[in-house]
Amino acid sequence: MLKLTRLSILYFIVLCSCNSNNNSDKDHLVFRYNEHKNIGSLDPAFSKDNADNWANHQLFNGLVQMDDQLNVKPCIAKNWTITDSATTYTFNLRKDVFFHKHKLFGADSTRTVNASDFVYSFNRLKDKALASPGSWVLNKVKHFSAINDSTFQIKLKQPFPAFLGLLTMKYCSVVPEEIVGHYGNDFRSHPIGTGPFKFKRWEENIKLVFRRNNNYFEVDKNGNNLPYLEAVAITFLPDKQSEFLQFAQGNIDFVSGLDASYKDEILTSDGTLRSLYANDVDMIRGPYLNTEYLAFYMETEVSEIQALKLRKAINLGFDRSKMITYLRNGIGVPANGGFIPKGLPGFDNSIGYSYQPELAKQLVSEFKSETRIENPEITLTTTSNYLSFCEFIQRELQKTGLNVNVDVIPASSLKDAKANGQLDFFRASWVADYPDAENYLSLYYSKNFAPNGPNYTHYSNYEFDKIYEAAFLETDSDKRTKLYTKMDSIVMSSAPIVPMFYDEVVRFTRKSVKGLGINATNLLELKAVRKTKT
Repeated sequence: MLKLTRLSILYFIVLCSCNSNNNSDKDHLVFRYNEHKNIGSLDPAFSKDNADNWANHQLFNGLVQMDDQLNVKPCIAKNWTITDSATTYTFNLRKDVFFHKHKLFGADSTRTVNASDFVYSFNRLKDKALASPGSWVLNKVKHFSAINDSTFQIKLKQPFPAFLGLLTMKYCSVVPEEIVGHYGNDFRSHPIGTGPFKFKRWEENIKLVFRRNNNYFEVDKNGNNLPYLEAVAITFLPDKQSEFLQFAQGNIDFVSGLDASYKDEILTSDGTLRSLYANDVDMIRGPYLNTEYLAFYMETEVSEIQALKLRKAINLGFDRSKMITYLRNGIGVPANGGFIPKGLPGFDNSIGYSYQPELAKQLVSEFKSETRIENPEITLTTTSNYLSFCEFIQRELQKTGLNVNVDVIPASSLKDAKANGQLDFFRASWVADYPDAENYLSLYYSKNFAPNGPNYTHYSNYEFDKIYEAAFLETDSDKRTKLYTKMDSIVMSSAPIVPMFYDEVVRFTRKSVKGLGINATNLLELKAVRKTKT
């Protein structure tokens, strides 16, 4: 019989106390969630993480948007053409997109979006005085202009197949000049956009409320106006266990992710819902564009890390499936492929390393014979959040004859040290900035050495670089995907990294919530969500 823990007992009490429905008749029109990390800004130019993106996605739109299958779809731009050897993008804008109402717009309290609004928004994003963390998304842009009110054109310095994906980021949202000019830096807390919801009230670190935008331009497949909900209410409990209890009590409608404080309460070791929750909770899960891995600094003088045989032994010497089962309750995919995560074109599960303990022992033994180093030893640096994973790998690798010391440091220290080449072997993760494998492969391009780029391993390979540069010029998506897989295979054959697992998005919702999908970028899409009366 399953032993009830404190959380289980509390949940049982909650179930008993919720038999009579005390909720408001309009409760089913409000979607409620908790943001434990707080929200830094409601200005899309500063939408740098999930917390900001989830909120800003309800308020703002860009030229294009991503669907749940990572396809780029029209948004404010109804269509576009790509010409001049894939360097000129011409967007034709809808004429029925209105900014949220505000008295500064004059008598009509609103106006339509036009091409000059995108000129303003992109110039603002590039403005060094603004110091937007998203200014980099326009690095490959040579020029942009309004051809007329409904035509916006972008010219690139060189072809970049992933460019449309970049434009789906919240940084590229359209904002109105007259409102931003009036509020200045306070636009962060007085946002006016075009999204399915409009800003209502924000008590920072307490509560944030959005209301339905009755002038929203998108409709569902049956022609019904979106969104369906009347409001979105966000709370800011910093503790994940408290957040889960609020979810269990029915005070919030969903929780995202699998936190250690409740993972064993709600899930079995193989990743299924426990029976205590099955009647009241739905779980949805799918690929997440996040690769969790260990990395070697390839310019180190440490003999153990310079040795390809030892790097391969580490890749072969631990059971990724066992690690996922016991430390993640089955959430995640063992990384037996390359660095490109499952869910992206270019992923290939056959190019990486599987669990082969005897081969790992043999490679360690060969290293000892060749170098006369009888007790090979390396230090793995991590943060406390990932200590259990690193200790698991440490124990497994000891069986091969390799000693691993685990050093735990603060996250900020690890970030700075890996950027400056001060760590020989460290834990890392890479979450896609945009849904294209080039984003992952850029970590191994020799011209991207950290701290001036994302190549933290300082990996360099002439053949890889040549194919990486060729991929920018390849407009055939199938051929480009093959190039991505080839590059990933080259990286894995050199083993500058140890992929651990490809993460998964996991969401728990009340059964009253309908239409909340899931996507590999973990973006919260609420415009098509409904809630049924309970």
